[in-house]
Amino acid sequence: MEETARAARRAEAREDASRVLPRIAQLLAPYKRKMMLVALAVVTGAVLSSLAPFLTKAVFDDALFPVDGGSPDLALLGWLVAGLCLIPIVAALIGIGQNYLTSTIGNSAMADLRSRLFAHLQTMELGFFTATKTGAIQSRLANDVSGVRTVLTDTATTILQNAVTVSSALVAMVILSWQLTIITLILMPLFVVIQVRVGRRRQRLARKTQESLSEMTAITEEALSVSGILLAKVFNRAESETLRYREENQRQTHLQVTAAMTGRTFFAMVQTFFAITPAIIYLVSGFMLTGRMDFSGGGALTAGTLVAFTTLQSRLQMPLIQLMRVTLDVQTSLALFRRIFEYLDLEPAIVEREDARPLPDTGQGGHVEFRGVWFRYPPPRLVGVAPRDTDDQDPITEERWTLRDVSLTVEPGRLAAIVGPSGSGKTTMTYLVPRFYDVTEGAVLVDGVDVRDATEHSLATTVGMVTQEPYLFHGTIFANIAYAKAGATPEEVEQAARDANIHDRIMSFAEGYETITGERGYRLSGGEKQRIAIARVFLMNPRVLILDEATSALDTETERLVQDALERATVGRTTIAIAHRLSTIQNADVIFGLEEGRLVEQGTHTELLAKGGLYSRLYVEQFGGGQVEGRFRDGVLFRDGHRVPDHEDHLRADVPL
Repeated sequence: MEETARAARRAEAREDASRVLPRIAQLLAPYKRKMMLVALAVVTGAVLSSLAPFLTKAVFDDALFPVDGGSPDLALLGWLVAGLCLIPIVAALIGIGQNYLTSTIGNSAMADLRSRLFAHLQTMELGFFTATKTGAIQSRLANDVSGVRTVLTDTATTILQNAVTVSSALVAMVILSWQLTIITLILMPLFVVIQVRVGRRRQRLARKTQESLSEMTAITEEALSVSGILLAKVFNRAESETLRYREENQRQTHLQVTAAMTGRTFFAMVQTFFAITPAIIYLVSGFMLTGRMDFSGGGALTAGTLVAFTTLQSRLQMPLIQLMRVTLDVQTSLALFRRIFEYLDLEPAIVEREDARPLPDTGQGGHVEFRGVWFRYPPPRLVGVAPRDTDDQDPITEERWTLRDVSLTVEPGRLAAIVGPSGSGKTTMTYLVPRFYDVTEGAVLVDGVDVRDATEHSLATTVGMVTQEPYLFHGTIFANIAYAKAGATPEEVEQAARDANIHDRIMSFAEGYETITGERGYRLSGGEKQRIAIARVFLMNPRVLILDEATSALDTETERLVQDALERATVGRTTIAIAHRLSTIQNADVIFGLEEGRLVEQGTHTELLAKGGLYSRLYVEQFGGGQVEGRFRDGVLFRDGHRVPDHEDHLRADVPL
């Protein structure tokens, strides 16, 4: 069983290398010319380094101790010493240029990878982000990409440089004494086998380490966000959140230590072997010179040859060890590249068709139609896990439907409201219009065009949305409003703010439109954030406006300001509004009642009250039967903070005074 598992891991490692390495090479492809210069610098430096031992041999055998027994040749010695001094100077200058090129190539390739990953994530459908922790995504963008920095910046050059250095040194050693070269390399096959095993273990540890780091990032993002801190303080969970982070941090520490120590024994053994090899060479040389050890075909072993050989041997040690280390780094980084490529290989569920066409500009509100729409949410897309196949399930009889055969029409410029119990599919309907999700059966059309056939740009500029909890990024109020329109002028932003009833409030701040909103807009009240979101809609000027419970959780005065802004925003455009507060949609042109994903009724406020169906039941639950307390203020009846219209006399009875 254990052997089978090992074989599976080896096969997986080979498959990873065969798939990942070519893709890494593609990352470096745009920098071919610079890489050729780097290769030239590496080869030149290696050749220069290999020349030095031969000059050293000449110093001993020809200049200081001539083999013919003559006096030292000082003129030759001067030239040789000059060469020995010049070689490291030239090599150093080449090394500076080489480092600049490798740093430029590696960091540029890493920036390309990070930008490519970010851009690809921008194309993913909404469902991907609802199923994936934000911290996990951030970790792949930051930690995983940073983790491969060394591979992209130094590894290719290091491999080439050390390979050339080792090759040239070996050639020079063979030229000097092939017998001593064999003794030097006798244990290399064993080292290679051990190195491969160590690499596989470090690759597995690298993947676990990054997964743990991803979890730590997710915990940090959740617990230290404004919402997370507020939640922890409200429920006194600061200690448990700290404990959760500490436990994962301890796991991360253990993995880091294990990864750091993996292979240390191996490298200590290699370094020890290379450290004692010169002593072994001296001993073998003694036996060779005394004739006790004979290698047939061996040349004369001189003092200069021995000094040059041991010099090459010492220069062979570090490149070989570095080559083994960088090979381990590559094996370790394969796990990180695999995690990055897992994201890059995800195919967006929502893509623009090749023959997509822009929505027609009608010059008025958009025409919205749901035509026999069935919809169920696809299973969450977990990275590294194949999505569950649902094709074999009957789309009509399968029970887990969010929307069931919904057909309705919203005429241009009309205000349509969708009401129903929680979980009935109201928000899902609004997600289908801008094509956050694709319908499972049927079609959603805007101005007669199936949204699946429309270009993404035209659909995005046609459909605007104000949600219950508007999102404001950490920046100025001006930037948050201007986000809706690239290149918006201050005059346009101010007019949008005036239309949204927020300009005067903005000007009451010390810094006006340059006021920083704080993360998620926490420095502003709910009503202020909502009106800034409405200002965005005014600036965007869409033909279709979706309001998803935009006035819930607001006090009466703020709701009046927001409602007034919304009424102004709906003029001249088609509006689809979701509201639990039925008082806000009584004047809608048409109200659709949704229950358990089915459209059960539609009509005006008066018509639906008369029918006594879903809408009437919801209305009575909010306003009738004394279930919600009512109060008279200056002769006007209010229930749940809302004015009860005079014509609804049947709701004005039994009011506690």
